[in-house]
Amino acid sequence: MSVLDAFDCSNRIAVVTGASRGIGRAIALSLAEAGADVVPAARSEDALETVVGEIEQRGGETLLQPTDVTDETGVRALFDRVEEDLGHVDILVNNAGINPEDALGKPEAIEMAGYDRTLDVNLRGAFLCTKVAGEHELASVVNVASVGGVVGLPRQHPYVASKHGLVGLTKSMAIDWAPTTRVNAIAPGYVATELTEEAMENESLRESLLSRTPLERFAEPEEIAAPVVFLSSDAAAYVTGACLNVDGGWCSR
Repeated sequence: MSVLDAFDCSNRIAVVTGASRGIGRAIALSLAEAGADVVPAARSEDALETVVGEIEQRGGETLLQPTDVTDETGVRALFDRVEEDLGHVDILVNNAGINPEDALGKPEAIEMAGYDRTLDVNLRGAFLCTKVAGEHELASVVNVASVGGVVGLPRQHPYVASKHGLVGLTKSMAIDWAPTTRVNAIAPGYVATELTEEAMENESLRESLLSRTPLERFAEPEEIAAPVVFLSSDAAAYVTGACLNVDGGWCSR
């Protein structure tokens, strides 16, 4: 197999959660461009319709199935439908995540409702999707963590706890499911998406973040998607239990 052939994801079916926008959308489209049939999952049907259309334009098979990753009945319905309509799921990308306003601040100021919701989506949701998908043997799982899963971030305690947990979950699942299923994570830094618009527009905050990033810029969503394609493909056949920092050097300081 040539190096380029190793990155080919043809004849594989992938499910990407949190795929209606931003990083998740870029991952779904990049996997489709690599040859996979991709099912994007998110709660918003209208946003999903757009992504489904973009996947079809790239020649991939797909389907529309709005899903809340915290709802076990809905998650099972998603994977049952993919299995019935398209076939066996080979690749799962757990990208769904939140960092709500009521989960930000110093520890004493954080609302427990925000804490619980953050852990529910970011950690429990990823575990639930992986558990259900893993009842049928997968080839690859990629968990989208964060630099907040590798180092601490101020005023983002529930988010950091959830992402550290996701990195730990990646390592433990990689051990249990080897050698048949590879489980890896990526840890993005700050990415230019709708979720970071406020930070990019705040000059002092933007400069602070850029000064902490050796590459001195925010990532584009496609720059996060490409490593996910790598980890999902045979090019990463000997990689499992790893967390790949895709952070512009953030964690190097």
